Amino acid sequence: MCQTAGRCLQCPWTVTNGNALRVLTIFCHPERESFTGALLDAFLAGLEDARHAWELADLHREGFDPRFRPDDFAQFTKGPAAMPPDVLGEQERVMRAEAIAFVFPVWWWSFPAMLKGWIDRVWCQGWAYDFTIQQSRGLLALERAVLLCSAGSSAATYRRYGYQEAMRRSIDVGVLGYCGIDDVAMHVFPGVDDDSDARPVWLATARQIGRDLAAEPRVSALSYRSQPGP
Repeated sequence: MCQTAGRCLQCPWTVTNGNALRVLTIFCHPERESFTGALLDAFLAGLEDARHAWELADLHREGFDPRFRPDDFAQFTKGPAAMPPDVLGEQERVMRAEAIAFVFPVWWWSFPAMLKGWIDRVWCQGWAYDFTIQQSRGLLALERAVLLCSAGSSAATYRRYGYQEAMRRSIDVGVLGYCGIDDVAMHVFPGVDDDSDARPVWLATARQIGRDLAAEPRVSALSYRSQPGP
């Protein structure tokens, strides 16, 4: 019997909502009991509310190796089928999904190194994208992506220095859009270390994001799937 009560991706037939999605959630934080972990729990509860099927990839608890090794260069010389077994396993998870979510803390205005390494290794040439000097094409068939990012800095700091727009260009466009995902929504939850009054609001928001995941596309990531020319 599936331990997620029939809502993991191995048991999609139990989902009866016609608008339900199969969602792979990538969680990256060294402490599961952190506020970022609470955001994850709230988001997954929202998925449950809407009867989405979900699978969780907890990179730290699962011991994913983020280091790009010589064997990972097989993507450039032999093709994606020759990638190491752990990479192929992660790619199978992505291919089972219709949507993907990332839940992580903002470190240095970007992904933590563990999550960056997951992207570097798993979203490889010939599988997630196809690069030529003339034009790049995104290859992922995912319908949408959502990012829930816990942040220590205040909303005012993000506005003052344009950090969220920089992250949107780097991650939403430069990674997710580049690999073909047209609908990307980034949600930054600021001041989580100091603003205790905001935490219940952020958790309620995270749950609502899970509930609303099947809503109509709202954000364009300037996907390389839809953009003409080089």
